Parts: sequence; structure tokens; C-alpha cells
Amino acid sequence: MITNRPITKWYILLLLTAAINFMGCSSSEENTAATLEDGKSTVVTDLAGDTGASMGDGTNGKEQRSFHTFLFRFSDQKQIWLHTKADSLQYMKTTDWDIAFTGPYNSEVFINNANYQYNPGFGGPAENTAVVLLNDSYKNITQAPADTDFDNSGITKIGWASSESSAGWFYYSLSSHIMQAIPDRTYAIRLPNGKYAKLQLVNAYKGNPPAVTDLNWPAPYFTFRYYVQTDGSKNLNTK
Repeated sequence: MITNRPITKWYILLLLTAAINFMGCSSSEENTAATLEDGKSTVVTDLAGDTGASMGDGTNGKEQRSFHTFLFRFSDQKQIWLHTKADSLQYMKTTDWDIAFTGPYNSEVFINNANYQYNPGFGGPAENTAVVLLNDSYKNITQAPADTDFDNSGITKIGWASSESSAGWFYYSLSSHIMQAIPDRTYAIRLPNGKYAKLQLVNAYKGNPPAVTDLNWPAPYFTFRYYVQTDGSKNLNTK
């Protein structure tokens, strides 16, 4: 599949990767653990994903298999693992979780939603949830979008951004096989309980390094922050 791609596209991809690395370094000061704290948001650091799985064979301490999905609940930071079919039957079609980390290295994030067939919550009770991408820094998002924006949003998953117009939260280099979070991307969410939140996905590597060059850097270990407006309003100001 890779050899069929035109050389010109590869050249563009290499330039894009270089630009991403530059952006990652320039924004590192904004994404340190200390600066993520604002007194209102919940900051999660080094939340371990399925660290026992690997995309390839021969990785020490890992096995080549699909990554187990885990669910996450904003209200109490509960992490719910779906290791078995019984786990899926018990937890997926409920409103007991807000986001799910799925796919390779748990890097594909879904908002709990009953209407999209590939969503872990498909067929469940979370029928009015939605997510909107806001191309601005987390601290600058002070208000959730209008409900019509949520209703009309076509975002079904937050994962690999294959282009600048993609809604994904990270770029992925096909040459280095390293993920790099995209700065100034914040996701407004309408939750299963009808309340509004904002989310910033910061890193998938242990220790939240500003840039990664080592393919064997421990992953997935997620750093992210979020804020839920508990009074039901659209006020998302965390300054």
C-alpha cells in the first residue's frame, strides 16, 4: 500500500512532519504539567493505556495484538477497561463514561454516542452527545458553541489528523512512526448528561515530553485536561 503512493506526496509529508516537530518544540512551554494547571480544569498525566500491546512483533515485554479499549469518566476520572466480551456488554451501552480510547495505541478517541455505528456506545442511551473542534488554545475557549453547531457537527472520532483540515488531535509520521499532538486544538463536548465540557489532548508519551525522537519511548501514557461546567451553562472559562 505504501509503495503505491506518489513520491510528491511523500515529499509533502516529510515537509509536514518537519513543521510538526517545530510546532511541538515551540509549544512545549505551554504543555508542561505545571502550566496545564489553571485551578479549574482536571489535569490527567501519564494515564496508562494498553501498554502490553504492540503493533509489531519482537517488542520486549509486549505482544502483537489489538489494543484493548478503555473508557474514561470525567466526573471521577474512572478508567474502565474492556478486556472481555462481558466487559463490553456491561459498560459500553451506558452513560457511565464520557470518552473512549480505542485503536492503535489507544490514540483514537470517541465521545460516548449512541448514533454512530462504530462508536463503542452505539445503540446505548447517549443519543444527544456531540463534539465540535475549536481551533484555538484551551485557555481561550470560554464558551461552548451553540447547540446548532453541536447538532450539525460531523465529527465522529478524534484521532490521526491526515491533513490540516482533519479533526484529529495528532499527526503521525509514517517514516518515524511517532505521534505529535497538534497545538491549539480544543474540543467542545456535549456530554451524555447534557452538560458542556472542553478537552485538550496533550500527549501520548510517558512524561509528556515536548518532542519524541525515540520509537521506543514508553507509550501509550496519556496527558490531557478537561473542564466540565456542572451548572449546565455553556460557560467554559478556566482563566
